Amino acid sequence: MQLEKIVSYHKALADPTRLRLLLLLSQGEMHGQALAEKLNLSQPTVTHHAAKLREAALIMERRDKNTVYFKLNPEFINNGAEASLQFIFSKGAENMEEQLPENSLQDTVIRNFFSKDGRLRQIPAQYKKKLIALQYMVEKLEPGVVYTEKEINEFIKQFHEDFATIRREFIMHQFMYREKDKYELNPREVWTRWEYVK
Repeated sequence: MQLEKIVSYHKALADPTRLRLLLLLSQGEMHGQALAEKLNLSQPTVTHHAAKLREAALIMERRDKNTVYFKLNPEFINNGAEASLQFIFSKGAENMEEQLPENSLQDTVIRNFFSKDGRLRQIPAQYKKKLIALQYMVEKLEPGVVYTEKEINEFIKQFHEDFATIRREFIMHQFMYREKDKYELNPREVWTRWEYVK
């Protein structure tokens, strides 16, 4: 799996348009329309390439009403490059798990705690792993949609029977905003990020 992450990192970079997009974002945060104009591309094309870069954790996005802004994720860019060098020039792969980007931990948690049918086997006790599991679930909700408490409960039941606990965790860790019995996703930048947990 670690080697696959390195390959995914380079696949995301293996496109001239994506490299140009990253170059533009190195100057600072930009919204999709501005990127489309500078790259002389359609908005859907930019969205497609941005999605590939986001999947590889090379960029981050935030939504302001109907506008999506993108910015570099320099930590993951550096980690991916460093992991590649370590792999190529190391004498063995004994320490690969320590050398690779942290999103390999995300894959491990999802594989270990979620069954093949998508059910959460148990809520992880370790804080970092719990955040990964919560994020994995909440990413399946639609940004900008206001959900009732009943709808959120039904959504959580797809993963785990203890919907009340998980619903509270969504709020506690800033994944969702609650007003009375209405729930809505918060922008990603305010989520409690597992990547920053020691």
